[in-house]
Amino acid sequence: MLEIYFLRHGQTEFSRDNKFCGSATDAQLTPQGRAMGEAFAEFYRDTQWRAIYSSPLERTRITANTIASRLNQQPIVRDGLTEIGYGKWEARTVDEVDRLFHDDYLRWTADPAWYPPTEGESAISVSTRALEVVQEIRDDCHEGKVLVVSHKATIRIVLCALLGIDVGRFRYRLGCPVSSVSVVSFAGHGPLLEVLADRSHLPQELLQLEGT
Repeated sequence: MLEIYFLRHGQTEFSRDNKFCGSATDAQLTPQGRAMGEAFAEFYRDTQWRAIYSSPLERTRITANTIASRLNQQPIVRDGLTEIGYGKWEARTVDEVDRLFHDDYLRWTADPAWYPPTEGESAISVSTRALEVVQEIRDDCHEGKVLVVSHKATIRIVLCALLGIDVGRFRYRLGCPVSSVSVVSFAGHGPLLEVLADRSHLPQELLQLEGT
């Protein structure tokens, strides 16, 4: 049986301050964000990953490299795993977006599957590119554990798509806090969600940090 572990990267200043941070913002991990990656690597130190995949953005690559370096592995970088594009909303707060792009924001919150952020990317588009990577993994690894290091929106969209949940509901159906991991297994009856947004690998001081 194949199990894919979808890990969100650690804290950035944007996740800490609850600002939109998508594919156009190559945010840096905070020191706490790096510590989250170290904590995951230590907790899963005995896990034999068949492969480790990563988004190309630095916050995911550093997290993936922290884990892979302990096993002398090289992460496989795929553009399909990058974060959703927030367009003109990048690096802005929700209040700023609502004020400056009110109509677009209302349409997006109602149905982000088909209505993207202003000059950004729809959830359908994210689902299409990310599922291509999932299929690549399934073609290459029929059993074992594979780690995918990606982003908040992208992971939630992929999980919705795999589980038959309307991707337009990704913001309201599944949680994905920083450094959380969700596990999907693939067997005869299709994708099965085994774990959702687990953060038991984090010490208490990291669990208590504010942000999204």
